[in-house]
Amino acid sequence: MTDVQHDAATRTLEQLEEEGDIAADYIEELLDICDLDGDIDIDARNGRAYVSVHAGEGTNLAVLARPETVTALQELTRLAVQTKTGVFSRLILDVGGSRDARRDELARLVGRAAERIEAGAAEAALPPMSSYERKLVHDLVAERGLHSESRGEGSERHTVITRVG
Repeated sequence: MTDVQHDAATRTLEQLEEEGDIAADYIEELLDICDLDGDIDIDARNGRAYVSVHAGEGTNLAVLARPETVTALQELTRLAVQTKTGVFSRLILDVGGSRDARRDELARLVGRAAERIEAGAAEAALPPMSSYERKLVHDLVAERGLHSESRGEGSERHTVITRVG
């Protein structure tokens, strides 16, 4: 872990709230420029700032809720926060419930992998994903009483599921 990443991992609640405020301002500006409607909620938990953008049914926010778009916006928002604070940000951005939808998708993926393990496979490898998604997968795997570990480097880092022990 680099010094910058270590600093981000040990942020105080006040610092996380500041990150959330900076991120919310950045996202609000973006929504205004794009003429999109959305309400922003800020939370701090598990050592990260969480920023959620949501709107009522039938709004035009869905254009930003695609997983690839949310990931790109999250990276841009992290850079905006880092520019203002000087510290690497581990901020999580959710647009229109995209994170819950992705968690559900990952749960289905883990379920299929668990079925392969139960059918006799020694291990089941999942596709590469972000560190946040791998953390979700590790939690989902543990809930099923299985073991998981991350393998690979950089953009090829992925999770492998095996039996415990």
